[in-house]
Amino acid sequence: MLQYGTKIRLWIFPELLIFSPHTLWSAWLFYTCKQKGKQMDEQFMRKKAVLPLITSMALPMVLSMLVNALYNIVDSYFVARISENAMTALSLVYPLQNLVNAIAIGFGVGISAVIALYLGAGKQKRADQAATQGMLWALVHGVLLTGVCIAIIPLFLQAFTKDQAVIDLGVRYGRIVFGFSIIINADLAFEKIFQAVGRMKVTMVGLGLGCLANIILDPLLIFGLGPFPKMGIDGAALATGLGQVLTLVIYLLFYYMRPISVKIRLQHLRPSRHLVGRLYAIGIPAVLNLALPSVLISALNAILAAFSQTYVLILGAYYKLQTFLYLPANGIVQGMRPIIGYNYGAGEDARVKKIYNLTLAMTGTIMAGGTVLCLVFAGPLMNVFSSNPETIAAGQTALRIICAGFIVSSLTVTGSGALEGLGKGTESLIISLVRYIIAMMPIAWVLCRLLGPTGVWHAFWITEAITAGISVLVYRKAVKRPQ
Repeated sequence: MLQYGTKIRLWIFPELLIFSPHTLWSAWLFYTCKQKGKQMDEQFMRKKAVLPLITSMALPMVLSMLVNALYNIVDSYFVARISENAMTALSLVYPLQNLVNAIAIGFGVGISAVIALYLGAGKQKRADQAATQGMLWALVHGVLLTGVCIAIIPLFLQAFTKDQAVIDLGVRYGRIVFGFSIIINADLAFEKIFQAVGRMKVTMVGLGLGCLANIILDPLLIFGLGPFPKMGIDGAALATGLGQVLTLVIYLLFYYMRPISVKIRLQHLRPSRHLVGRLYAIGIPAVLNLALPSVLISALNAILAAFSQTYVLILGAYYKLQTFLYLPANGIVQGMRPIIGYNYGAGEDARVKKIYNLTLAMTGTIMAGGTVLCLVFAGPLMNVFSSNPETIAAGQTALRIICAGFIVSSLTVTGSGALEGLGKGTESLIISLVRYIIAMMPIAWVLCRLLGPTGVWHAFWITEAITAGISVLVYRKAVKRPQ
């Protein structure tokens, strides 16, 4: 992680290489690849034609995030085969799990944005400092999250259900998953560092192989196939954690064997108040952006639980599917962030506008495809999460109503991502507050009293329409430079 001397590197790698055959293969591949000794020239983000640039940066992210989404679906599929109680427990743990991911990803967005802005302005030393101190604080976050989440998981679950069987399953799953919080934070910090310098293929390989390992381990550890013990929901949690460990191993191998222009250095460990403040000024709003869905899901779980736990399961299933449906668009946005940040730092305002418009067109097209998918295949999609005909029927209705807001949401997704890439974290947070709290919660509360559980599903598309209009106004104002 930190750039120690050669002797320490030789000590690290033998320990890593025995982890699995996958890492042995990866190490062989990296050693046989043509080495790039010189630092990467990021000028391509300023000079290359915009459409090919966005495509080349976004495609690896889209592929890796689709694989990641597939893992979420597969994970839920196998857990649902244990029992509906197990799937309900997974749905109830998800908001807290999402919160941990939100903190890791959000702070990582801050790291990536600051690095890209400094590189665009030609400040290499500052970029190195941002990477080093970003990694340090990411690890601190991981330690704190491990302790807090494991401590509160029983009380958290008791707030949403009195079913002791569901609570026990949720506690078992959560204690294992949250035990890997340090790994998650290190993963995401490395991911955003690689993205900041345009090395999207590295994150594609890391995420892809980590998710593949998870998918393979799920049935082995849940059902006890071959020499593996039957662990049930504990196995699902362990498979998730081991997949994240493999991702970190791959990032370390790439970092040391395929050098990038940004370095993590011991001499930069001493905190700089200005730099740390800048990391958190972007990172905290980004964390809140990503954490707000957890707050929303918890609130909606409380509303829906009053009708039936079936609707809690449906909401959990939707958010698993949403991960799959939205991640291609989010992958494009992730590819866009370092590009727009670099060009903004370099003063290329016309190019910034073009990058935003092309990204919006691409995300809108993807969300149109997601709309068609939910309208046509709502039944088969819900069948992944439940075999109960009544649950599937209610889930079909939910998906077909919610997807009415998908296309217009591309304005919100693109606008928020662009603002984060530009270092405008507060403005991005304003959009998310409207989307998840200010508009969504009151609308869902009112409509569920008028229409029952169906009212919650209508609240989704109404909120997306409102938020889209606000996001356009906020972005246009924020992107203007002071005269």
